[in-house]
Amino acid sequence: MSKTSLLMKKVSVALTGGIVVTSLAGCGSSQTADRPDKPQNDDCRDWEFDDDEGVWVCDDSTSSHYHSYYHGGFFYPSRKSLHGSSSYKSYKTSSKFAGHSSSSKGGFGKGSFGGFGG
Repeated sequence: MSKTSLLMKKVSVALTGGIVVTSLAGCGSSQTADRPDKPQNDDCRDWEFDDDEGVWVCDDSTSSHYHSYYHGGFFYPSRKSLHGSSSYKSYKTSSKFAGHSSSSKGGFGKGSFGGFGG
């Protein structure tokens, strides 16, 4: 194989690899919006983002709101109460929703539920 052919083969492999990586990186990017800012609330000092619900959860074990969901300036003590909120329902169907849609539960890190692709 000539040096030119070998070089072209390497370039081709590199470009193909870059396309695959770019495709995988974009797989879930259109499914979620940017996360809302972390709450600045004195009732909780430690926050975790719940990727499925698209909201912040209080992870401060000393807070009376420990494990509560935070959306729209309010704490919700359970997932059921969060889902019952009309504000949250509106958020979940909007383009601002920063969580995973129910159709995106499969894929890398979540088990595989279907074919390849985002």
